[in-house]
Amino acid sequence: MRLDKFLKVSRIIKRRTIANEACDAGRIEVNGKVARASYNVKVGDKITINLSQNSRSYEVLEISEHALKEDAAKMYKAL
Repeated sequence: MRLDKFLKVSRIIKRRTIANEACDAGRIEVNGKVARASYNVKVGDKITINLSQNSRSYEVLEISEHALKEDAAKMYKAL
């Protein structure tokens, strides 16, 4: 699954266009490297998001094409 789509489906970022813009700006890293929106997310990847002054890290636990609001939080673990 593409990185921008994973961020949207898991509800880490609200809209896919915002996730895409954050990737283009170099604010999202996967496993310590700046990632493009087309990066193929795998289970076990560590995603770091640097928006404004806060930095948040997540570990991918599960990949699903569609997720209900209750199931979205099960797709990742906050670090």
